[in-house]
Amino acid sequence: MQFELLLPNHVTFGWGKRTQLGTLAAGLGQRAVIVNGSRTLRQSVLWEELSNSLAQAKVEIVCDLDARREPTIADVDSATQKILACDHKPDLVIGIGGGAALDLAKAIAAMTTNQHGSSVRDFLEGVGTGLQIENTPLQTIAVPTTAGTGSEATKNAVVSVDDPPCKKSLRSEKMVPDVILIDPELTSSNPPEITAASGMDAITQLIESYISNRATSLTQALCLEGLKLAIPNLPRAFEDGMNQEARSAMSYAAFLSGVALANSGLGMAHGVAAALGAQCDISHGLACATLLPIALKTNQTASRKQQTALGKLFAKNPHLSKTAAIEASITSIEELCAQLGIPRKLRDLGVKENQLKDIANGSRGNSLNGNPRELSTEELYSILKENW
Repeated sequence: MQFELLLPNHVTFGWGKRTQLGTLAAGLGQRAVIVNGSRTLRQSVLWEELSNSLAQAKVEIVCDLDARREPTIADVDSATQKILACDHKPDLVIGIGGGAALDLAKAIAAMTTNQHGSSVRDFLEGVGTGLQIENTPLQTIAVPTTAGTGSEATKNAVVSVDDPPCKKSLRSEKMVPDVILIDPELTSSNPPEITAASGMDAITQLIESYISNRATSLTQALCLEGLKLAIPNLPRAFEDGMNQEARSAMSYAAFLSGVALANSGLGMAHGVAAALGAQCDISHGLACATLLPIALKTNQTASRKQQTALGKLFAKNPHLSKTAAIEASITSIEELCAQLGIPRKLRDLGVKENQLKDIANGSRGNSLNGNPRELSTEELYSILKENW
């Protein structure tokens, strides 16, 4: 047996743990950049508690940035210049929000200390000039306010590119946040549609990491642990946002999905979802949710063993035959999506038929490399057309 495992250095998890932000931050530095991605949180008493915790620990906020969308090249470059222009140089970055805010925080932490390029674009996979993150980023704390992307535990930041329209990663093992603070109560104000989309993103990551061609027995164990919690608890969190048990289960599952994908990769659903986001402006979680049953059908011959195990888990029946279990792995996800109001067809997401070829061409990023079987662009186009 051989494997490598990349893990965060420090994780604090629990309902109400947000009050520890100041203590955790003071252990890393005294001058912080805040990247906030939640208007709702900023207007709530929870934000006041986070701010007071920093003030009591004598951590000064020297730059306050908002993340209102998935970060673009311009967003990262502009935010980096703001940090470099600060009179009092920051020594840590605190990202508070969903995946977009955490990705922006991780990206600017890396770019601030790596000025050997003219733009973050130079460092992006696939479209850059091949520059690498050589210097250690600013110390980073990730505080997720959604239960979905797992960005708090990953080694990359997704950045939107205009030309050509695509999403590419800034990636380095140095970019894993130094401290992760997960307080599930911070997700309790998420509306049902955000809960559904982010939760399905986590479930997609757990499933794709489980069946990935780079999966190990250890990452698969993490995935199964996450799915045991996420499958029954996402509907509960969707129906009752204040359900502490359900919210905690989803936050834990999302974290596990981040650890798993950082170590074993993803697959078809995430590869296509990136193209849908870049070319059709479809939210990442919603795209993943619609694509997950399609990906499971596409990969069922290449991942029979894995989908058999998933089907038995989802159906809560260890005695299912292989054929019945594989079918259950697909129908259980279809039923969950229907329960959450997730569209089944790409056209229902607003995708135009004449966009499918460009979407297929734009799906060939790093995520697709982990898919259980190889897919040509022509085959991918055919699959998308069939499910349009």
